[in-house]
Amino acid sequence: MNMEILGSLPLVVIWLALGAVGVAIQAFVRDNTRLVFGYYIFTLALTAVLAMMHAGYKATAFSGMVTVGGYANYFDVLFCGAGIMSMLAARPYLQREGIELDEFYTLLVSAVAGMMLIAHSANLISLFVGVELMSISFYVMTGFLRTNIRSIEGALKYFLLGAFASGFLVYGMSLIYGATGSLGYGEIHAAIASGNVAYPKLLAIGCVMMAVALGFKVAAFPFHQWAPDVYEGAPSVVTAFMSTAGKAAAFSAFVSIFMSIMPQGAKLTPQLQDILAMMAAITMLVGNITAVAQTNVKRMLAYSSVAHAGYLVMGIVANSDNGHSAIVFYVTSYVFMQLGAFVVVGLLERGNEDNLQISDYAGLAKREPVLAFIMSVFMFSLAGIPPMAGFFGKYLLFVSVIESHLWLTLVAVLSSLISAYFYLGLVVKMYFSESEGHHQPVQSGIAGITLAITTAASIVLGLFTSQMLALFATWWPTWWKVLG
Repeated sequence: MNMEILGSLPLVVIWLALGAVGVAIQAFVRDNTRLVFGYYIFTLALTAVLAMMHAGYKATAFSGMVTVGGYANYFDVLFCGAGIMSMLAARPYLQREGIELDEFYTLLVSAVAGMMLIAHSANLISLFVGVELMSISFYVMTGFLRTNIRSIEGALKYFLLGAFASGFLVYGMSLIYGATGSLGYGEIHAAIASGNVAYPKLLAIGCVMMAVALGFKVAAFPFHQWAPDVYEGAPSVVTAFMSTAGKAAAFSAFVSIFMSIMPQGAKLTPQLQDILAMMAAITMLVGNITAVAQTNVKRMLAYSSVAHAGYLVMGIVANSDNGHSAIVFYVTSYVFMQLGAFVVVGLLERGNEDNLQISDYAGLAKREPVLAFIMSVFMFSLAGIPPMAGFFGKYLLFVSVIESHLWLTLVAVLSSLISAYFYLGLVVKMYFSESEGHHQPVQSGIAGITLAITTAASIVLGLFTSQMLALFATWWPTWWKVLG
């Protein structure tokens, strides 16, 4: 069997299983949510296994528009894992709120399919299709609480600003195509590296527009305004999935695209690095400083998510293998620690928006000692306290950029110190403040599986960082080499 056909086989299985087959089965098992839920869990797990089986391949499919193996397959596993954990956390939440519908799981899995297409893309057209599939799913999931005005408002704001960002994305693609004569990542990279660019100014504008569009997707300054309202209004389990797997998907595109348009030695590369460095610095400071002033837990985590986008952009600024590997390690750690934190928020939240203030977490260690401990693990990891995964992820990012942009590393360290105030402040509130009012006991149900996985991963990734990096270098020897 031809390597290209063999390599494309998992992609066909992925898209058929996650798309048409899933929707068709749902049509026959209407109102049997348990069966739909089980089917999608099984499908995501099978997809992850297929991705791991083909991780060693390096091939293209669909006329070179997608890649197979290595880098993309690693993200397949990450997205499927995030999808499974989110579904496990979502079921008790949706049942408690009385909004468990089959469509929710279909939307979530459709978003995963879009994410995987983003990671596999080797062409700007396939990238756009993946981005829109993911985004449209997110728009609907954000407004899933149809009787909640905040949910509807967040969905509308997300849709309008998302459409605006899509315009930048398409226009940037068209300008890059006009300047280089191609939409394929490899051809774009070769044209820019050789200086064979017909219209350099068009290329520069197109690259800036791509940075704007992707900056919106990762909630980087100044395109972050949507994040607090959307994260607060969306169901907590949706926020958990959207702010982690969605950000990971956006950065999988960020890495591959900017590898293409920022080849070493190209005239435009230093200028783009400086632009992205300024974006990263301001994003970190704005996100963390604004988070200090928040009284709502979801908004606090939303602004901290903005700051984490700034940390991750540092890896793009580095424009090196170390920077790219640091991004993948950190985004992996971030998926677990941020997803777990929002799952805890969802377990404590009530339908009338109770228990969403930071003050509501006072005395949590006495009422729910296990949840308080788990939340503390996530706060320590997000703050970058050793030996948690977040510390080593930040360390790798800081080291990757320290030689080329020392000032950016100093800003990142200062920003991390600011973030410790509100992360550790929540821990202090849980352990050293007295609880006020009456609080209902928390029943985690199968969401406990997600909490167990995310807590263990936040610790294990920190304790075995070098082993994880070695795994990246051996199991996927070309895992970030998406250009061939």
